[in-house]
Amino acid sequence: RFSGTFVGNAESASPAAATSPPAVAAATLPAVPTIPVVPTIAGVPNTVAEGVLNPNEVKPPASGTRRARVLYDYEAADSTELALLADEMITVYSLPGMDPDWLIGERGNQKGKVPVTYLELLS
Repeated sequence: RFSGTFVGNAESASPAAATSPPAVAAATLPAVPTIPVVPTIAGVPNTVAEGVLNPNEVKPPASGTRRARVLYDYEAADSTELALLADEMITVYSLPGMDPDWLIGERGNQKGKVPVTYLELLS
């Protein structure tokens, strides 16, 4: 215990009070429904705006594609990413609202997100 000059809550001294919220507070709080907000971008499927990329739904922009040389091997973390091999050439582009650290990469008929730091952007 501290001296009387220290102001504190007497209930917080017991371990049970510190670990469980008071039952009265839970009963008096109104239930507020939450509605998920999903940003959408005109012309871009919702799956991209939600961070989930379906490569079949993504189309390259009419302009703005670039060639890139892969600097390092990269293993895709999931099906939205494109695995890369060092020294290969791929086409890359960005989509509106996309994380600036990532680009969409294409190799043949394969598409997926690729990290910018693994690329040397050309033309």
